Amino acid sequence: MLRAGFVLALLLVCVAACATREVLIPKSPIPPAGIDLSGQWLLRGAEGESRRAARETLVYAFFETGRSLKVTQTPSGLFISFDRSVVEEYRFGEQREISIGEIKADRVSGWDRNGYVIETLDADGAKLVERWGLDADGRVLRRRVRLTDGSKVELDLEQVFDRV
Repeated sequence: MLRAGFVLALLLVCVAACATREVLIPKSPIPPAGIDLSGQWLLRGAEGESRRAARETLVYAFFETGRSLKVTQTPSGLFISFDRSVVEEYRFGEQREISIGEIKADRVSGWDRNGYVIETLDADGAKLVERWGLDADGRVLRRRVRLTDGSKVELDLEQVFDRV
């Protein structure tokens, strides 16, 4: 009987651990030497995919996109203007709660290797990850976007921007 109770207790601990909400890991606040994402950028090709299931997650509200970008990098942050209508501000090494109306999410952003990473996690566990980086000697800006809801990938796209 004692053994069965121990197994049940262990099972309950495992279930509780599996149900624990993900915690975002802070990113580096220090930009890599020589990396500056600043510039005017124009999306190459089509806009990319957008799945209905991704739009139904709360975290999708924090996904911005556009054909034309203006990126300004300062010593402490990154400002991205999408089609001259929406400007997103990211502080290097930030870890904070963000909101749009009543929709709230946790966000971390900062440097990882030679790119900038933004992770946004909503209360339901859906996660939006954006990775920004330069290619072709700084003439190309790549943005990789992945939205997951649990273990299911709801959105996976790469956008390529050319310097104007």
